[in-house]
Amino acid sequence: MTTDFSASSSNFGAAEGALDAINPVPPNDPAIVVNNVVKRFGTKEAVAGISFEVPRGQVLALLGPNGAGKTTTIEMCEGFTAPTSGSIRVLGIDPATEPDQVRRRIGIMLQGGGSYSGIRVFEMLKLAASYNDNPHDPEWLLDLVGLREQRKTTYRRLSGGQQQRLSLALALIGRPEIIFLDEPTAGMDAQSRNMVWELVNDLRRDGVTIVLTTHLMDEAEALADHVIIVANGQILASGTPDELTAQRDHLEINVSVETTSPLDLDRLVDDLSSLNIGDVKARANRPLHYSLRTQQATPDSLVHIVQAVARQNVMIRSLDTGHRSLEDVFLDITGKELRS
Repeated sequence: MTTDFSASSSNFGAAEGALDAINPVPPNDPAIVVNNVVKRFGTKEAVAGISFEVPRGQVLALLGPNGAGKTTTIEMCEGFTAPTSGSIRVLGIDPATEPDQVRRRIGIMLQGGGSYSGIRVFEMLKLAASYNDNPHDPEWLLDLVGLREQRKTTYRRLSGGQQQRLSLALALIGRPEIIFLDEPTAGMDAQSRNMVWELVNDLRRDGVTIVLTTHLMDEAEALADHVIIVANGQILASGTPDELTAQRDHLEINVSVETTSPLDLDRLVDDLSSLNIGDVKARANRPLHYSLRTQQATPDSLVHIVQAVARQNVMIRSLDTGHRSLEDVFLDITGKELRS
């Protein structure tokens, strides 16, 4: 049976009076300020002097390959570990010295769920509500994340996507001013994923600040106001999705191609290189999704690309020359897959 999330998620701002936590921090001050933060574990430098700010009511996507320093950075913001040097302010509070004060005002969605294996869904929500002074109604949250039918199901019997939805409800229950979402749609089906996307947008409209880590480039591009790409503990790029994906060189053409069957990229590059369109580079971003770049930004270049694909008897499902995708930007900057 499928679950209809549309009514619950689209009315998030109106339900429960929205997230109207009292906020003593001036509204124009950033929700999070990270200033020249370094974190070392023995001789390993996990975070190497990063700085950024997150304005209130915005969504920040923190992207990077595994081991880039994303999780360590977020754990320092949440007050679970202290920087080796540098400073962090979350809602005007130092999470290293006052972690309990910070965690009273933030929500944390863990990818692993964070619930007891034998506890039932509604019991877990009631338990979490008891830890907060002004919690949301657990019954309302059941409907919001589509777990009404699973209210008596134990955590261990939930599917991966259902566990993620419960984790999201637990992150919301205390009416947080900032929510940290770690891979929020991992293991979810398409409908549940759309529900989370709608919910993130509703939270932003209510003034909630969201820090998001994800391995899904389209998710970051669709949801984030600002994107930071990190690798080896350093910030390699930062900006809005439009700024990062803007065409950098009008003398080049970047083409994103999705096909119905695999392309032989070596053959494609050899085929195109024999034509007068300059140097050609091609890359498989993931199965059936390819990025091509040529030095000649002309209509003939695009025609030659389509003809070269056709000579392999491969059908093009979609072709985009409007801008580089965020995935293209990430691979250009880091030179590695997000899950490497």
